[in-house]
Amino acid sequence: MNCDPDLYLLKRRPNNCVSSAVGTLKTQVTMPKQIHEIKDFLLTARRKDARSVKIKRSRDVVKFKVRCSKYLYTLCVFDPEKADKLKQSLPPG
Repeated sequence: MNCDPDLYLLKRRPNNCVSSAVGTLKTQVTMPKQIHEIKDFLLTARRKDARSVKIKRSRDVVKFKVRCSKYLYTLCVFDPEKADKLKQSLPPG
């Protein structure tokens, strides 16, 4: 079977390796990080590599998630009033 050298067929294996027509590359799986302090979360949200902030509300908790270049940082707030204040103090955009 002829393979174009510019065409790589990638598929996931169960051991977190990426298999291709050329060989197998080991990829690093990173877990999200949890932030416990509101002040630390605000500093993280104002970093240059912070791309977006998502707010997920449930009955008991409000989760703030900020996507940075390497990790997804999560802050869980159990007080709805604190969550509203935090939402207002997030940087625009």
